[in-house]
Amino acid sequence: MIPFLFATLVLAWGFTWYAIKLQLGPVPMEASIFYRFVLAAMVLWAGLALTGRLKPAPLSQHRWFALMGASLFGLNFVLIYEATQHVASGIVSVLFSAATVFNAVNQWVFLGRRPSRRVLLGAALGIAGIALLFGADFARMEAGGAVAYGVALALGGTFVFSLGNLVSLRAASDGVDLPNAVARGMTWGAVFLALLVLARGRGFAIDLSPAYLLSLLYLAIPGSILAFLAYLSLVARVGADRAAYATVLFPVVALAVSTVLEDYVWTPWAIAGLPLILLGNVVIFARPMRRRAPDPA
Repeated sequence: MIPFLFATLVLAWGFTWYAIKLQLGPVPMEASIFYRFVLAAMVLWAGLALTGRLKPAPLSQHRWFALMGASLFGLNFVLIYEATQHVASGIVSVLFSAATVFNAVNQWVFLGRRPSRRVLLGAALGIAGIALLFGADFARMEAGGAVAYGVALALGGTFVFSLGNLVSLRAASDGVDLPNAVARGMTWGAVFLALLVLARGRGFAIDLSPAYLLSLLYLAIPGSILAFLAYLSLVARVGADRAAYATVLFPVVALAVSTVLEDYVWTPWAIAGLPLILLGNVVIFARPMRRRAPDPA
């Protein structure tokens, strides 16, 4: 089950970078994210109701649903989208892979779960591989206030995402299963985003072009519902530190998409980085070999 969840997550999030690119245009950033999670919440609520899996939740849990929505389905996306206005999306995806480090540290600080050496080594290998994949982008990146601001936004969004991982563990408790918690979290996230749009005076314009609408549909269903259910299931099963390794792998899928759809050219640095990412995956998830007991004979 864990390999299936991991593959679903990496593929779903790997294609979102191209879909997000199709969202850029006349629609304000906050409004696009709002539409994404309104649609995702509506589909998830309807799916739970039609399958008889919709369950009531204690009123006291809504504080956790609200925190989950503000962190996982609100503020982190606003910061990440805003970062792409100042730094190339490839650089942002590199910075987002720092979620492996943030999750390990936050899990240690807030839950008392000390990360294993395997997780730390695998995360280091993966981040090094990602840095090589986008080494040419780093070399072209000019220093300046806008770049520093974009990097700060991306790291801030990644840290908020990491905190949301831990909040999700508390939200999906007290008799509330993960799909019901996510549906409520997405609803609270949409409320947060709507208030942000109104506060910033951006308005709720929408683009009716096929590219925008199809990308919105992808981001809402595979990119949000399927991906977050898979990701948060992994957080509950293997821990936030190991589940976050998906943030190292999905940029590889994004590059494969760019190779086909955007004529991305693989550099020697990128080719060198890919084996490091795969090796990090093996280090984190491969089962350690058990030593055999010595033969009495």
